[in-house]
Order: sequence, then C-alpha cells, then structure tokens
Amino acid sequence: MTIEQLYDIYRQYPSAQTDTRKLKAGDIFFALKGPNFNGNQFALAALEAGSAYAVVDEAPVTPDSRIIVVDDVLTTLQQLAKYHRQQFNIPFIAITGSNGKTTTKELVYTVLSAGYKTYTTQGNLNNHIGIPLTILSVKYDAEMAVIEMGANHLKEIASYCEYTLPTHGIITNCGKAHLEGFGSLEGVRKGKGELFDYLRAHNGTAFVMWDYDYLQTMSAGIPVVVKYGTGGAADVRGTVQQSEPFLTVSIDKGANIPAIQTQLVGSYNLPNVLVAVTTGKFFKVPDEKIKKAIEDYIPSNSRSQLIEKNGNKFILDAYNANPTSMKAAIENFAGIHAQHKVLMLGGMAELGQESLQEHEAIIALIKQHPWKAVVLVGGDFVKIDHPFIKMANATEAADWFKSQQFNDTYFLIKGSRSMQMEKVLG
Repeated sequence: MTIEQLYDIYRQYPSAQTDTRKLKAGDIFFALKGPNFNGNQFALAALEAGSAYAVVDEAPVTPDSRIIVVDDVLTTLQQLAKYHRQQFNIPFIAITGSNGKTTTKELVYTVLSAGYKTYTTQGNLNNHIGIPLTILSVKYDAEMAVIEMGANHLKEIASYCEYTLPTHGIITNCGKAHLEGFGSLEGVRKGKGELFDYLRAHNGTAFVMWDYDYLQTMSAGIPVVVKYGTGGAADVRGTVQQSEPFLTVSIDKGANIPAIQTQLVGSYNLPNVLVAVTTGKFFKVPDEKIKKAIEDYIPSNSRSQLIEKNGNKFILDAYNANPTSMKAAIENFAGIHAQHKVLMLGGMAELGQESLQEHEAIIALIKQHPWKAVVLVGGDFVKIDHPFIKMANATEAADWFKSQQFNDTYFLIKGSRSMQMEKVLG
C-alpha cells in the first residue's frame, strides 16, 4: 500500500493512535515495537476495541481486511505525517532548546490561539513518535501549528524537520542538558542548531533571543530573523518589572504592553514570555489579546508552579532538571524575600562523564546562600560528600518532609523527571 492510499484511509478516519489503552472508536492503530514491547501483538485486540484499521509490520496469523501490512510501522507513521503536513500552506513553528521548551510552546500557542485556529503538541509528545502523532492531529481548519521538538543526540532535530517542514523556528537556549548524548555544550548547540540549519536552507524565519551571543551566531544567514531580548537591538524588548510571587514583564519596545502580570514563577521565564509576545506581534495578534493570553496562562505538570498548602509555599519545578536550569532556579529562589527557605533537589540525569562535576558545582552554588534546610535526593548527589541532608529517593524525602511539620516556609522542589520529586507534596 502506498502512502497516498494510506492517506485516503486516514482522511476517512483522521485519528492515529499507538497506545491501545488510549484507543477510541475509529482510530487507526499503529503497531509500534521497541526493545520491551511489540504492538503487532495487540493489532487484533485494537480492532476488537473499535479501531478502524491497524497498521502492522508483522502479519497476524488470523487475517483481517482491516490489517494493513507495511515494511516498518514507525517509518510509515512518519511518512504519513509528512504527507499530511504537505497538505497545509500555513506557518508551522518548531520549538526546541535545552530549557523552557514546553512553557514557551504553551505561551506561543496561547497567544496565537487568540488570533488563529492553532494546533500544538499535547503534553510532552516531542519525540520521533509524538511529533508525527502531533502533525496528524492537525485538522484541516488549522491556521497555525506549534510543534515542540525534544532531542538528546545529534541528527535528531534534523530528522524531525524532514517531516515537520517548519517554516518558523525558536531555539529557547542551549544549556548543559543531555550531555551524555550530545557529548558537550558545543554538541548541544550543534544538535539544537539543526533547526536553524533547516530554516536557513528552506527560506525560513527564526525568532532569536538576541541577548545570547551564541544564538546570534547560530541564526546567521537565516532569511528572516526576528529579535527579542532586553537590549536595544531587539525588535521586541522587555524587562522584569517584578518577580515575586509571580513574574511581571514590561514591554518597552515592539509592543505597547507596559505590564504583563504572569502566573509563572521565576525571572528565568522572561525569555519565554518575550518570544510569545514576539510571535504574537509578528503574526499581528493585537497587543491586548497578547497580554490577556499570557496573563491567563496557568502552568501545570510541575513546571514553574507556585502552590500554597498548609501554611507553606512551594515552587514546584520538578518536571525536569539540568545544570543550567537548576542553577537558574536556585539563584532565583535565593533572591526571594522569605525568612525560611528550604531546597529539596533531585539528581540530574543524562549528564555522562560530567555528571559528578556538575552535581558538585550545584552543591558549591548552594553553599553560597543561607537556607533553613537543604535536602539532596538520589542520583549523583548521594555519591558526593556534602553537609546537607541526603535521601536515596523522593519517597524518603516525602517521609522526611512530613515528619518536620513546617509552617510559613518557602520550598523549591526540583529534579530530573526520573527523580519524581513531585512525590514530596504527596
């Protein structure tokens, strides 16, 4: 069966699914397989559950006219996504970076939705499976699409661009993340920069944080560069007006928005707000709609959330962590005016040979500020001698927290996803 023939089926049943637990009647089930699972084994069950068709690369013993056999299911899913993408002549905005991808994606989506029918990545579906599923979720009434791209090794972003075909792009930043896969900070820049390479080669537009010299260099040669930042060269310029308890941003160039009172914690979210304003202005969303969209956005999924509970305040930023984001979060927290502050930090994953050194650098930073208590949990934090409280995992940390009976205390809870530091709050 050709991709064109499969696309004709998709047009009749425009919903793709790879997880039998999430199947809805009329879905096309793509039977993916990996080291520890084989979706082919669930193809018939998927049909019984209401799937219109099942795409497999291992023909079942029991034949069924609704079974479509292909050479490789994942490749077919990606090819189908590309074919669907090619039916649109609208902006496809790709977002990648070491930190802030999802918050930026949500803010940009929220702003553009104030002016256009916009589709975006749901949750964290930002990999080789999630991106094609996201593209296939874009309906024919779309006027904009915002696609998040995660990566932990070279050539990954380049491969996503081959079927996303982005027209516009944002690299939030390049920090010390996934060093195990990228090898070095230079490797991170090269890997994330594959998005800009694609835009450069395909007459694209880049939104660039002009405060970062390396992004200025990486974006050189892209036909259209729209600059945002805190300096005079930026097309859209803004500054932090206030950061407690929530971030308030003032835009003094490129838009008439004196104050945006966000529901985000941390001045490190300034670039995320600025690029949302910038994309909104570029696509002619009115200033008042940009302001309202950003102010109405409430973060979720343990990203820059401020939670008040039992007389205490918690900055829950436990969706992920790397040395760059951890440093920014600690420094922001150190600047908060509160009498009693407690750090509860989980280990940072995927740092390769530099992991111990990077954890030691975080400990050195912690020592520069006064805290009521510091709890370091799991990962390489437990391998290092330090004067702070050590816990093996988040469950132990939660037990410790419950035993302390804190009141009127401010907490920063952060760690890599694998540490599940949100467990501290129960």
